[in-house]
Amino acid sequence: MAIVISSTAPRGYVLSITVTDGHDRSALNQDVSELLSSSRCSEFQKGDEIQLWIENSNSEDSNRIASAGFTPYRDLVQLRCPLPVQESALKTKIFESGVDDDAFLSVNRRAFAWHPEQGDLNESSFAELKNEEWFNPEGFLLYELDDRLAGFCWTKIHKDHKPPLGEIYAIAIDPDYHGTGLGKPMTEAGLNYLHSKGISTGMLYVESDNIPAVRTYEKIGFTHFLTNRAFRYRV
Repeated sequence: MAIVISSTAPRGYVLSITVTDGHDRSALNQDVSELLSSSRCSEFQKGDEIQLWIENSNSEDSNRIASAGFTPYRDLVQLRCPLPVQESALKTKIFESGVDDDAFLSVNRRAFAWHPEQGDLNESSFAELKNEEWFNPEGFLLYELDDRLAGFCWTKIHKDHKPPLGEIYAIAIDPDYHGTGLGKPMTEAGLNYLHSKGISTGMLYVESDNIPAVRTYEKIGFTHFLTNRAFRYRV
């Protein structure tokens, strides 16, 4: 358990730092202050912004990091639910690499135009993800409507978790189909795929202020498990 510096930073930031779950928080202010005064940060210009994530954050963490000059700006909540869930009404297909890439990237780009990480996914970074050991196209479900991709549910199984944990890694509905009620059955399709692989608990992350999505997930049976909080610091 440690403080991790990411190799890349999201849009608008020169550095991204993560305080992992389990890291001793008692000296958090001192740890971060030492990092900010290190040679790694000496090259930054006045006005540059640094992002810091605290996994499984609480109010004490916020108070500690505030004294180092960081302000909170984003909460990413982890929700969990027991599996299986209600059967999905959608007939989905399995993602086919080399065939569905462009359609997926197009919908992903449109659906996550606002998102600082997922919205930046491109051909190169997508190819890297497909080469990850955990990637399985069987768990990458697509739903087509009117002869075009209307939505997708991309799952991931955390085999190192005991027992294994199933994640809705990314899910989106094309903006042209927002408000048509596809979000809930698309999520259910992914969750029941995970259950078919022996997974008993489903998990996903969602922005705390994405109220429509949170309400949809609560209807399925998801409840709050933890909150990862992001802070920013201006040099």
